[in-house]
Amino acid sequence: MNEYPYWRDTVPQPVSDSHADIPNRVDVAIVGAGYTGLSAARQLARAGATVVVFEAEGIGFGASSRNAGQVLAGLKLDPAVLVARYGAAHARRLFQISLEAIDALERVIADESIACDYEQVGHLQAAARPSHLAAFREEQALLARVFGHRVAVLSASEQRAELGSTAYHGVMVDERSGALNPARFVDGLARAACRAGARIATGVAVRRIDRATSGWKLDTPAGPFDAADVLLATNAYTNGVAPALQRRFVPIGSYIIVTEPLSPADAAAILPRRRTAFDSKNFLFYFRLTADHRLLFGGRAEFSAGTPESTRRAAAILRQGLTRVFPDLASVRVEYAWGGRVAFTRDQMPHAGRLDGLHYAGGYCGHGVAMATYLGAIVGRRIAGEAIEHPLVDDHFPPLPSWLFLKGTPWFLPLAGAYYQVMDWLR
Repeated sequence: MNEYPYWRDTVPQPVSDSHADIPNRVDVAIVGAGYTGLSAARQLARAGATVVVFEAEGIGFGASSRNAGQVLAGLKLDPAVLVARYGAAHARRLFQISLEAIDALERVIADESIACDYEQVGHLQAAARPSHLAAFREEQALLARVFGHRVAVLSASEQRAELGSTAYHGVMVDERSGALNPARFVDGLARAACRAGARIATGVAVRRIDRATSGWKLDTPAGPFDAADVLLATNAYTNGVAPALQRRFVPIGSYIIVTEPLSPADAAAILPRRRTAFDSKNFLFYFRLTADHRLLFGGRAEFSAGTPESTRRAAAILRQGLTRVFPDLASVRVEYAWGGRVAFTRDQMPHAGRLDGLHYAGGYCGHGVAMATYLGAIVGRRIAGEAIEHPLVDDHFPPLPSWLFLKGTPWFLPLAGAYYQVMDWLR
């Protein structure tokens, strides 16, 4: 079993750069070469700024090459929660932003000719309990009435046309969502940023950021660099270089296994319309088919991420889950397993703005493929001098209390995990 993202084996010659010939002073230094940072770099370079993206590992090393490639309509918060928290008008605008993000993603893919297997396949959410199907019908009515957005709800007896599993009690289908190969997309986005004039310094960690007379000074293993502006695009991989932001982005572990290629018939029996899918639990499962007919199956198997031991434990849990959902695949070999981090925020909403003078964007709560690309470009426009008025761009971003962190690490995550497991048993 390969303990790294399957997607990396689908990019034959990934783009790379080094710190050679990077100017000592730039208009904008970006920390993190994922969707957010690369989208901002492309936007800024096209506006004429000198831009360097510093990446401690390789391009897309974090969530941008570790996710499932689901391009989802909507936000982490359910529509009913959005309405209750923000009122109908603002909730409608926030939901519309999620659709605008998909539109923006599709434009970037088309404009830059990024070959990333993008398909508008739609998504389905599977009801883990009969009561969840009733909630789907309420959500369907609310989406139509308040948001002007249509979804279909199918009962357990009808769901076979969408999902080849008897483990669920019906599904809700949204046609607007899509799917792509995340590693090929981040590679294409990096190439687009470089074509626009941005530089990417891979293998160069930013160790410290200090205020300077005319902006900021960045300390790196390749030497010091000066920048007029800095964008922190580190999301769930934010570390002690930005302690204030570290208290706002909570890294949650998410894990994925990928099977050997299935026969076309077996693949079609699982997901006849090739939709991306996830279920209605807090400790949810999510799954989809890859371009070569493998089944990708993921979930919050553990709340921590990053060690070989946690990956193997999570892979065993996911294997059991895959077999429960699709018993006919019990003998199928698992060829890949890996883990990564997803950034959650206190209010489960994405945020962008400035914090202590540094620009940032992140907190996508598992909906980051389109939103990170979109919000990175929005922040890039703001740094370039545009007067941006946007519901997700707000310099007021409250942190979690400091006592919830021990040396920058959120010690409470195992307790949160136990709470959500209990809630799944009770609901």
